[in-house]
Amino acid sequence: MARLVAFLIVVLLSEAAAAQSWEPKTAGILTALQRVFRDDETGSVKVEAGGQYFRVATTPQGLGLTPSSGPPEGPRPSTMVPHGVVAFGNNDIAMAWLADGTDRYPHGALGAKVEATAVRALTANRTPVDFVLRKDSVFEDLVPRLIDVDRDGHDEILVVRSHQEAGSSLMLLGLRGDRLVRLAESQAIGTPYRWINPIGAGDFDGDGQIEIAAVETPHIGGQLVIYKVDGRRLREVGRFAGYTNHIRGTTELGMSAILDVNGDGIPDIVLPTQDRRELRALTFAKGVLKILKSARLYRPVTTAIVTADVDHNGVPDIVFGDEGGYVDVIRR
Repeated sequence: MARLVAFLIVVLLSEAAAAQSWEPKTAGILTALQRVFRDDETGSVKVEAGGQYFRVATTPQGLGLTPSSGPPEGPRPSTMVPHGVVAFGNNDIAMAWLADGTDRYPHGALGAKVEATAVRALTANRTPVDFVLRKDSVFEDLVPRLIDVDRDGHDEILVVRSHQEAGSSLMLLGLRGDRLVRLAESQAIGTPYRWINPIGAGDFDGDGQIEIAAVETPHIGGQLVIYKVDGRRLREVGRFAGYTNHIRGTTELGMSAILDVNGDGIPDIVLPTQDRRELRALTFAKGVLKILKSARLYRPVTTAIVTADVDHNGVPDIVFGDEGGYVDVIRR
């Protein structure tokens, strides 16, 4: 058994080493680097540092940062939780947000110990709808994710629900008539104050059905978990240790990305290893996890991982910041 374990470790390390072909390039170094984000209005990648904004751009000298404007101001409903973000959709849900904060679940994984008790939304015809939890759980989240899981042209809402006795689970909500209802939910982690951070949705195994990816317990031995919708359940179909996509106590939930890295038409997952000193692109094609690309980093990732065609060659690049204030780009 010991020889088998040693062999598997060698194989995994060899596979990771063979995949180390990404070389991040530095676009600039900023003091008080706060965040990296995609400007949905322009499609460009921007950086906030010390209250100033910069755009990641290519110049005659190579990559660089140019002064820019901040993100456009959007609506902020009065009921939304602190640091909450409004999600906008193009199908039957126009906008959704997390509302009605409470301190009944004082975990603090996202900083403030105030969590939402309701998801509120406006439908495409501007009808208000909501889904309110009982007193034994909260939405330990900041943004509802609008996804079409069953590809029927209708929105589902993916959120993190945390139970007083059992910790976090993933919940899918959707419209049924004029009501917002629970469609499916994953099994809770099983321990209070254990959290899960969604990555997003895509057909990760290439079977024609949409899966959902998340990192369970990203602060303590994080595990990448893949789920399928199975009736009223989100059923686990893959679990892989050694990853993270969140720093405890921060509001940045986007430290991972979905991108077709190898051009096979199947979306892949880009996220850091547990120590945040390596960035990996992972494929789950045919239900088997493999490392496609890997980059060792000098400093841990601290910002969102954003994809955009920075160098305008028709292929999305990968942009992120680290704890030294470096804004790094993996050009593809």
